[in-house]
Amino acid sequence: MSGANPFAQFEKTFSQAGTTYKYFDLASIDSKYDQLPYSIRVLLESAVRNCDNFHILEKDVQSILGWSPALKQGSSDVEVSFKPARVILQDFTGVPAVVDFAAMRDAVLDLGGNPEKINPICPADLVIDHSVQVDFARAPDALAKNQSLEFERNKERFTFLKWGAKAFNNMLIVPPGSGIVHQVNLEYLARVVFENDATDGSKILYPDSVVGTDSHTTMINGLGVLGWGVGGIEAEAVMLGQSISMLLPEVIGYKLEGKLGPLVTSTDLVLTITKHLRQLGVVGKFVEFYGPGVAELSIADRATISNMCPEYGATVGYFPIDENTLGYMKQTNRSEKKIDIIRQYLKATQQLRNYADAAQDPKFTQSITLDLSTVVTSVSGPKRPHDRVSVSDMPQDFKSCLSSPVGFKGFAIAPEAQSAFGEFQWDDGKTYKLQHGSVVIAAITSCTNTSNPSVMLGAGLLAKKAVEKGLNILPYIKTSLSPGSGVVTYYLKESGVIPYLEKLGFDIVGYGCMTCIGNSGPLEENVVNTIEKNGLVCAGVLSGNRNFEGRIHPNTRANYLASPLLVIAYAIAGRVDIDFEKEPLGVDANGKNVFLQDIWPTRSEIQEVEHKHVIPAMFQEVYSKIELGSQDWQTLQVSEGKLFSWSADSTYIKRPPFFEGMTRDLPKQQSIQKARCLLFLGDSVTTDHISPAGSIARTSPAARFLSERNITPRDFNSYGSRRGNDAIMSRGTFANIRLVNKLVAKTGPRTVHIPSQEELDIFDAAERYREEGTPLVLVVGKDYGSGSSRDWAAKGPFLLGVKAVIAESYERIHRSNLVGMGIIPLQFLPGQSAETLNLTGREVYNIALPESGLKPGQKIQVEADGTVFETILRFDTEVDITYYKNGGILNYMIRKMLS
Repeated sequence: MSGANPFAQFEKTFSQAGTTYKYFDLASIDSKYDQLPYSIRVLLESAVRNCDNFHILEKDVQSILGWSPALKQGSSDVEVSFKPARVILQDFTGVPAVVDFAAMRDAVLDLGGNPEKINPICPADLVIDHSVQVDFARAPDALAKNQSLEFERNKERFTFLKWGAKAFNNMLIVPPGSGIVHQVNLEYLARVVFENDATDGSKILYPDSVVGTDSHTTMINGLGVLGWGVGGIEAEAVMLGQSISMLLPEVIGYKLEGKLGPLVTSTDLVLTITKHLRQLGVVGKFVEFYGPGVAELSIADRATISNMCPEYGATVGYFPIDENTLGYMKQTNRSEKKIDIIRQYLKATQQLRNYADAAQDPKFTQSITLDLSTVVTSVSGPKRPHDRVSVSDMPQDFKSCLSSPVGFKGFAIAPEAQSAFGEFQWDDGKTYKLQHGSVVIAAITSCTNTSNPSVMLGAGLLAKKAVEKGLNILPYIKTSLSPGSGVVTYYLKESGVIPYLEKLGFDIVGYGCMTCIGNSGPLEENVVNTIEKNGLVCAGVLSGNRNFEGRIHPNTRANYLASPLLVIAYAIAGRVDIDFEKEPLGVDANGKNVFLQDIWPTRSEIQEVEHKHVIPAMFQEVYSKIELGSQDWQTLQVSEGKLFSWSADSTYIKRPPFFEGMTRDLPKQQSIQKARCLLFLGDSVTTDHISPAGSIARTSPAARFLSERNITPRDFNSYGSRRGNDAIMSRGTFANIRLVNKLVAKTGPRTVHIPSQEELDIFDAAERYREEGTPLVLVVGKDYGSGSSRDWAAKGPFLLGVKAVIAESYERIHRSNLVGMGIIPLQFLPGQSAETLNLTGREVYNIALPESGLKPGQKIQVEADGTVFETILRFDTEVDITYYKNGGILNYMIRKMLS
């Protein structure tokens, strides 16, 4: 279906060391190219290079070229297609993708094809980082014990992923214990500019770009690589060489001026920017940083800012490539030859930025400015990452939170209870006291900060000074250090600060997301009992990016995001309501008060150590062994075959039924006859309502399934850990306790089997309908599928037997995901709804589809117990129709591989 590239005449070349390099000269396509934001230039290059008038249309190129500051989302939406250069996955969200690829190989074999043709078409990297927990801390063997438990709990998943690492081409799987996906991406995986082989022996150059199945994929924008988080179906589509649909964004220019103060960290800066942009409102928009202040920031500082993009709401927080970027590539052991080629390409395509040259500033939708010298030492909390509080205001702010009504900044503690406290005995025989504001978790964690040598070495230097002053941390505080990569451990050891961190209890506990994603592990029972018995608002302090209530630990009702330096400072203080300016952290050997300012290292002190100890040899040493893994990984036995040996007994990994009964020929298009409504829903049903998430309720269909297989509730684990098993995930679809289904009286995951009028769990009702041979529809209101893109929000309904959804409107990406699974999205005509048509959800539905000649946006007639109404077929492109005719995108790719 695809054709020749209509922009081939704009291809140019240059030669270096006997090699010819090809690239597209974008500036020659349109004279206004140099006015486009640098982030939009990346979208444009991809559209020009991949234009085939099927997946990427000439219209897409013209739309991107036509970007202007006048573009306003919501009033003048422009949809375009985009083909990222690569995909990055973490293990929780990556397992379903690898499961689907393994099942596709089986399907190709069943249909008489070569299964080894099924591989990611574009590069895909999967980093295992979401499984390790802080079960053990404050001990020299904590790392070994935590990693051992990680393997014990996740052996099935790890065995499957290790098989995938060997079986698939174009897919790198980074073993557990290597680091956090976004830091490994920054330090090792990112190409910045891709260099691919052409058929004539030359090389093709184009910008690196990436989508990932984790929202903090945005961190890579700090390196000048355009990237953001997507759902699993979109990621699989890109892996299979397909494009994804997106709205052409507004681009907010964020100008940085001045310099950070000598005692201020990049964490303080990102918390300031997060609050600022959240107040401005940048959801769905690109943010692009510019101005002379950017040149004052290291790449690690920029990456910290880009990392928290989901917290300030933008799609990306982009830093165009400059000479500092290329310097970082050298520091992280990228080759000089590669860097020279990148520099030449970027200059030729006007994508190398000089932040000091205002003449290079593009046009933006809106521009705002921050003077870096105004940034002060800060934390964010107690329940949201954008609720920044200056450290000097913390005592009063925490006191205010205690008394304020329950909310993002309130706990509603009665006046008489604000002085509550509890006492308990510790292993050392001493009695300790907990009160409101007591710190019980202090974690140096998360890619947000552990990727940044300045704050990590700053924490090490602060620890050194604290130990030398005789300061210590109370033994019941759960302290932990989880570096984002082995490089961090390397330079902490080389700089000599590790012994001081360990002295304060910040032993290395693992290489992964850990406390930041809620894998903080248990608190000691006597601490938990004291908190619960006295109703205390105790605190967690972490160098992470999210602190929503209940995320970090059930017993830390207040959680503050802070720099690694402040994590240690608050741990030493033992409470978050300390006034660091007036109250000492302790006393030294001479009985003299020690204040935070006495142990706080300056920016110049930190930079001196960083320049000496963060060197290319470290990155070479660590990443040359990245695929080797730990001893546990090396001894993990997996089959050598190209087809996976599915186990009927596994409750983690199961061959999905997506391709059962599939034939080489396209299935005949048929109307949907005598369908029933599984759920009758209102407005704003989110993917959180649809997709299985969190713990598995003990009375749920998924729990019954596990119990029938002799798995005890203690070992149920979470839906996230079992994403590779469709039997669990289909049972957890629509299992949200807050789902409002108008077919039943109470909120929750229940519905009515209409023929029998029996109220059942949603999965059980769907099974009853399946046994009866009844197709299903969903009838819903506005904005169906809003929220984060989740693959199981489309896969789950498909497995429940849903053939079509009739909605007033759809969230854009979820509509695309439904099409990707072969579900028909229909939309009520403007002004019509289930309510205006007097539908109840108890009708029999007949949907008349033409046997051939489907067209994007055509009218489709629906009949429901005598009520006849027209709907809009939300197949928006010819690609959508092609996917539907094949039964979904995966089926389409299987048939493509057979042709």
